[in-house]
Amino acid sequence: MTIEIELKFIATPQAADRLGSQLAAWPHQYSAPLALTNIYYETPDNQLRRWDMGLRIRGIGEKYEMTLKAAGKTIGGLHQRPEYNVELTQPELDIARLPAEIWPEECDLSALQQQLKPLFTTHFNRERWLVTYGNSQIEVALDRGEVSAGDLSEPLQEIELELKQGDLADVLALAAELGKAEGLRLGSLSKAARGYWLAQGKPQQPVRSLPILQVKPKATVEEGMQAALTLALKQWQYHEELWLRDEPAARDAILEALETVRQALSLFGALVPRKASNALRQKLTSLIETLENEQPTAQAFCYRPQWLDAQLTFSGWLINAGWRPFIEPKNAARLQGSFKRFADIMLGRVAADLKETFITIRQHNEYLDKLARLSRQMLAVRLLAGAYPQHEVENWLQPWQQLAQAIHADRYHELDMLCRQALRQPAFWLNGNV
Repeated sequence: MTIEIELKFIATPQAADRLGSQLAAWPHQYSAPLALTNIYYETPDNQLRRWDMGLRIRGIGEKYEMTLKAAGKTIGGLHQRPEYNVELTQPELDIARLPAEIWPEECDLSALQQQLKPLFTTHFNRERWLVTYGNSQIEVALDRGEVSAGDLSEPLQEIELELKQGDLADVLALAAELGKAEGLRLGSLSKAARGYWLAQGKPQQPVRSLPILQVKPKATVEEGMQAALTLALKQWQYHEELWLRDEPAARDAILEALETVRQALSLFGALVPRKASNALRQKLTSLIETLENEQPTAQAFCYRPQWLDAQLTFSGWLINAGWRPFIEPKNAARLQGSFKRFADIMLGRVAADLKETFITIRQHNEYLDKLARLSRQMLAVRLLAGAYPQHEVENWLQPWQQLAQAIHADRYHELDMLCRQALRQPAFWLNGNV
C-alpha cells in the first residue's frame, strides 16, 4: 500500500501547452509522452462506489497493472487516498491478489469478482516532469485524452502534482506558482468520479443548499471548525462544476458557500484571531465583489488566477491548520474543548441576535435592511446544530426561511406575521432559554 498525495488541476488547452516552459524554471527530469488506457470496473449496484473504492486495470504498452484506491479524503484539489497496485501479465481482473484486509468483513470475494464488469474507460497521453522544488521531489503529470462510457465521452485535460519525497507545503507552493497564469482550476473530481457520471448518462445534478453539518461524536471545537470550513469548500467546488455545466442558479449557491466560509470564521472568531485569516478573508471578499458586480461567465471566471488563488489559499490554510501559529495558549486549550458545548452556547447567541434584530421592527423597509443578517445566522445554525435531530433543526429554521423568502419577494403584508411566528420558536438545543 502507498498513500497517494496529489493536487489536481483542470487545464485549458493553452495552459496545458505552456506547462513545459513554466517547469523549465526549476531543475527537472522530463519523460516523453506515454499512451495510457484505463478500464474501470464496478458491480451492477455500484458496490465499490458505496465503499468509496475505485478499481481499474491500466495498460502501458505491453504492461498491465491492477490498482484499487480505497477511501481517502479530498480538500480543495488535494487528493489523499490509500492505493494498492498489483502487476499483471494480462489485462484480466483478479481481485484475490489484493490484500485481504482491505475488504469489508462481510465481503464474498468470489461473488464480487463475478459481478465486476467494465463500466468506463480513460484514454490519454501522459507527459511527466520530476521537479525539484524547495525541499521536495514533485512529479508533475500532464494528461490529455478522454473519459468514455458507452456512447458518451468528455475531454480530459489534467495536470497532477504528486508528492514523491519531501513536504506537502512545497506541492501547494509549486501549485501557486503555476496558477499565476490563466487557465487552471482545482480539480475536485477524480477521473473515476467523472467516469461514473458519464456511465449514469450525465444526469443533471441539483443545486443544493447548505446541509446541516454532521461532526463525529465528541469532536473538539477545532475539529468542528475544520469540518465547517471543509463543508463550505465542498459546497463551493460542487457548485463550481454545476456553473461550468451551464446551471445559472449555481452562481448564487457559490456566493452562499463563500458567505458560509466567512460566517464560520466569524463563529470561531473569539478563539481564532482575525489576523490568522486576514489574507483568506480579503481574497474571498474580492471574489464575492467580482461575482456580484461584474456578473462574469463561469468559463471566464473559474479559470482566472484570482479564483484559483483563493481556493489554493483556503485549501492550504485548512490542510496546514494555518490558524495555529496565531492562537494564544488559553484559546488553544478552548479549541480542544467540546464542540457540542460550544455549539449550544453559539446557538443561544444566534437566537438572541435574531430576537434583538427583529423584535423592534417598526417599518416594513427595515426587513430588507436586516435580510443579510438573517441569511448569515441561518447559515450559522446549519453549521452548529448537527448534534440534534435534523427534523427539529429544520422545523426551527422553517419560519425564518419563510420570512427570508417573503422579504425577497416583497410580500410586505405577510412580514409581521411571519416574523412573530419565527420569534415564537422554542429552542431545540440544550439549555436553550432565549
